[in-house]
Amino acid sequence: MIDPNLKLRHLQCFLEVARLGSLSAGAQALNVSQPAASKTIRELEDILGTQLFSRASRRLSLTSAGRMFQQSAGAAMVELRRGQDLLRGGALERPKIAIGALPSAATDLVPRACLAFRRVAPDCQVRISTGPNWLLMAQLREGDLDMVVGRMASVPVMEGLTFRQLYSEKVGAYVRQGHPLLEDPAPVGALVGYPLMLPPSGAVISPVVRAFLSRQGIDNPVAAFECVSHDVGRRIVAESDVVWFISQGVVREDVDRGLLVVLSLPTELLGGPVGMSMRDNADWPLEQKLMMEALVAEAGRRTGPGSAD
Repeated sequence: MIDPNLKLRHLQCFLEVARLGSLSAGAQALNVSQPAASKTIRELEDILGTQLFSRASRRLSLTSAGRMFQQSAGAAMVELRRGQDLLRGGALERPKIAIGALPSAATDLVPRACLAFRRVAPDCQVRISTGPNWLLMAQLREGDLDMVVGRMASVPVMEGLTFRQLYSEKVGAYVRQGHPLLEDPAPVGALVGYPLMLPPSGAVISPVVRAFLSRQGIDNPVAAFECVSHDVGRRIVAESDVVWFISQGVVREDVDRGLLVVLSLPTELLGGPVGMSMRDNADWPLEQKLMMEALVAEAGRRTGPGSAD
């Protein structure tokens, strides 16, 4: 039996704060004061008898219990909205699927798979969202997304979710054509003389890149830029001497076209799985199964730079 003290406002407040990682941002999204949002979260934790957020850092993060509750509460809100829309509209909705595309899959894999999916399911609307890992995974748990395609998140983030690997992909260091480092016989040692563009702390590849640089004797690297956006990063690199550490899938087409060049660095350990993250539910809708098949087929056709190793 649902606790009678549990109200819809508790769920709405919790989901917004969890999605945005901030009490103030969640309160602003709900158009309430921060003290009111804080009180609502405390009430919810008292009702459930457990702590939902870890308050050890500036950005609120979900506890293990919080991640579990986010998935259930998010799914419940989706079903409530669906029922409300159905009754108000009086007609069946057009089939839809919502995909989150992380940078490693957003420029090539997801667009091609979506076009293939469109050929077998022309009546289904596909909504594609891009953003950082933490945001898309939160939307997946809440039911706003059906799947997230890209690099596998850390073990704590994946709790309660399932991941299907499509291929393994490395991270490389990319520069413009004619960059001085391309002629340097020891580019690793010369990296400190050039501005670096590194993935921000919330990106899945951030700890991997920083650990690699540390092994090369570059401890606590100072980034001139933090970016995983394809359009922004490509433009900065093309017009400067910036060295960009980024997943191969993000810049695959640029390398094929000769716009960017990968540096010859010992980056063998800078790899990781790319695939589909989904809620742990064996009863996926037909549209989701068809999209999964399209992603698997497209991943199998990948060749050249950025392909499976």
